[in-house]
Amino acid sequence: MAHPTYPLTTPRLLLRPVTPGDLDDVHAWQRRPDVVRWMRGARPRMREESRSSVAAMAAEDALRAEGDCLTLAVVGDARVIGAVELVWRSRVDSTAELGYVFHPAHGGRGLATEAAGALLDWGFGEFGLHRVMARCHADNEPSARLMARLGMRREARHVRSYRFRGEWADQLVYAILADEWRSGAG
Repeated sequence: MAHPTYPLTTPRLLLRPVTPGDLDDVHAWQRRPDVVRWMRGARPRMREESRSSVAAMAAEDALRAEGDCLTLAVVGDARVIGAVELVWRSRVDSTAELGYVFHPAHGGRGLATEAAGALLDWGFGEFGLHRVMARCHADNEPSARLMARLGMRREARHVRSYRFRGEWADQLVYAILADEWRSGAG
């Protein structure tokens, strides 16, 4: 079982496991159409749906086996302003997938980059990952910019590769290697 020593801290943020007490803050972004716009199959959530989501995220507290997800609440100004996650894709290949979601009220200040960077530091450092990738809808420019700010390179544009809201959609794939991250690419 692997997880960071909590909390992970950055100059402005604290990252820790999600708890049931985070419901109000999580629901504040999960109910927003502009936040769920790019999430496959997602729609704005009612409070009880967010309660179930928070319970699921709270259970994603460690990487025990391939396919597990580690989800961390991002705390800034004494509130949960977002979440970052690593999904362990392969033990043999030492790979994971990065994910993130933030309340738009906290955008434009580099907080998402700071939080995702802290999780990548742990993933490449203590957990020993070789490669981390991330994906987004090709029209999700803020997400693509975040991946680029992290030093991830765009490796692919999968043309009409998945169904998104009833239409075929393009997907962008970004990635970074451990040695690139350590050398300062990230």
